[in-house]
Amino acid sequence: MAAPGDRVTAKRGLRTGVTLVWGRTHPERPGQNGCVKGLPAVASGPAALGAVVAVLGAAAVIEAVARAPDAAALAALIALAGVAPLALARLWPATAAGLSALAVLSGLLASYPVTLGGLVALALLYGVAGHQRPLRTAVPLLVPFAVLVLVPLPGSVVLPAVTTLALATGASLRLLDRRRRRLASERSAAASLMEYAARGERARIARELHDVVAHHITMIALQADAARLATPGLPPDGARRLTAIGDTARTALTEMRRLLGVLREDVDAESTRDPQPGLSQLNALLDEVRDAATGTGVRLIVSGAVEPLDPGIELTAYRIVQEALTNARRHAPGAAVDVELRYGGDELVLRVYDNGPGPASDSGSGHGLAGMRERAAMVGGEVTTGPAPGAGFLVEAVLPTKGATP
Repeated sequence: MAAPGDRVTAKRGLRTGVTLVWGRTHPERPGQNGCVKGLPAVASGPAALGAVVAVLGAAAVIEAVARAPDAAALAALIALAGVAPLALARLWPATAAGLSALAVLSGLLASYPVTLGGLVALALLYGVAGHQRPLRTAVPLLVPFAVLVLVPLPGSVVLPAVTTLALATGASLRLLDRRRRRLASERSAAASLMEYAARGERARIARELHDVVAHHITMIALQADAARLATPGLPPDGARRLTAIGDTARTALTEMRRLLGVLREDVDAESTRDPQPGLSQLNALLDEVRDAATGTGVRLIVSGAVEPLDPGIELTAYRIVQEALTNARRHAPGAAVDVELRYGGDELVLRVYDNGPGPASDSGSGHGLAGMRERAAMVGGEVTTGPAPGAGFLVEAVLPTKGATP
């Protein structure tokens, strides 16, 4: 169990808004310890609060007795009544402010002006009430002093001004504290989201590098060893060079795996290790789109002789289709979408088009379209976007299937 005064904190620094004070649970409020930022520390603890009450009470009594030596007892009692409610500031600041105001106004009506100690205590209580209580509770405390302005009594101008300023200061600090906590929570949430997105992106990059690059480096090492062993009459210098090629490829593979391990080190150990998708998974992707968007027709049109392509080309084509379908669902919900694959010669032509409203004025500047162009450029291809024939939006990619030069 948490000790009194401990704060229960949620994950990632977000506060639960509950504080245990003196063994009882209360909703957390600004200045729960009794302190008001920007004003003197009236209640940083029971001992400090008692000391402040004692000092102000003694000062108020001495001043009141000096002013009215003929009625010293009554003057001291009224002066002390204006300061004593400060002892309740930790638990009931609004009630304490009301009691102090009542004592001060009673003294004025009995011809006992407020003392300096009483004025300080009143200002502190109104500041604490404005800081710890909502305005609908704190503002009514100003009503008696607003009426006092109409009565020609000593302090009829000073008291309303002091109490109004103190309450406004406390309320302003309350709003600043609330804004500061909200901004801190928003920054914490944004940082968490950015960290999560960055970890996912690093894991994705690591998987794609491993699936595409590692395969080719391994083939280099194997072919170098095979050439060295299978070539009859190979000169010793040629054998040494082939051995060096194989060793260099294996060293590069080891270094690359070490680098990928760094990218993956902060990713959840239970993350999936599924192979990267290719064109054979397009039907599953289109089924997901059909299931997610009711009333949307998605067709796959294939022409030419279908043949297995390089894993990097297939992954690039899949990702371009995936991003194009996402854009179509976002910008043309409910529109029919066609995905066309045309195999032929040394290139794969990929076209995704819909019958929606067509491209917007800034359709060419999105991160998704830029990402598609970058993916295509990595394998030596290109992506063009624009209006589809008739209506809608078109994404067309031309990817080389042989002799690709990134």
